[in-house]
Amino acid sequence: MYQNRVVLCASSAYEKKFYFNEDFYTLPEQVKKELKIMCVLFTEDVGGILSMEFDEDGTLLFRVDADEGDVLFDEIGSALKIKEIQRTKKELLEAVETYYKVFFLNEDISKL
Repeated sequence: MYQNRVVLCASSAYEKKFYFNEDFYTLPEQVKKELKIMCVLFTEDVGGILSMEFDEDGTLLFRVDADEGDVLFDEIGSALKIKEIQRTKKELLEAVETYYKVFFLNEDISKL
């Protein structure tokens, strides 16, 4: 169905916009809200563009990009913030990964 990476959602500090991939419309509204809050707060805090993407195996990855001339982008803060999110939102992130593996990669839930 998909090749390479699939973007779940993204937020840009530059455009002040949030993007949610409508292929995931069946996710519960509360999950969508938490993802939006998490992404927007991230980019407001450290700047740049954050995208949450699934790789070929269904692992949820955080990808951060910043404009080359962006002197306000906090690269160290970005890495620390991602680690904090992965720690504090571990259950949510694991549930989203499981959702993707079951509904998009057709993996057997009993083997996850």
